[in-house]
Amino acid sequence: MKRHAALLQLSREHHHALKLSRLARFASDSGHALAIAEAAEKIIESFPEVLEHHFETEEKDLLPALAAAGASALVERTLAEHAELRDLKRCMPEADSEILARFATLLHDHVRFEEREVFETAQRLLYPEH
Repeated sequence: MKRHAALLQLSREHHHALKLSRLARFASDSGHALAIAEAAEKIIESFPEVLEHHFETEEKDLLPALAAAGASALVERTLAEHAELRDLKRCMPEADSEILARFATLLHDHVRFEEREVFETAQRLLYPEH
C-alpha cells in the first residue's frame, strides 16, 4: 500500500534500521570478536540519528494519535520494543554475539511490525482519505 505523506519519511527511515539489523546479524553470526566489536561501535555511533530520532518522532506524534484513536495495544508494543532496543544499545560497549543477535532480530521484527501493522493501522484510523 502506498504510504500517506505523514508516514513516508518514517517508512523511508526503516531502510537504515534494516541495514543496522543486517550488520548486527552478520557480526553475530560470524562469532569473530573484531566483527562484533566493530558492529557494536557502528550501532552506538548510528543509534542517535538512525533510531533514536525515529523513535522520538513516533513517540511525539504518531503514537499519541494512535492511542487516542483506540490502537493502544499497538502503541504499547511499539513503546516496549523502543525501550528494549534502547536497553540493548546501552549494552553495546560490552556486546557479545548474543546481544548483537537479539538486537538484530528485534530491530528487524520491529521494522516489519511497524510497516505491516502500525503504519497500516495509522493509515486506516488517522488518514482514512488516503
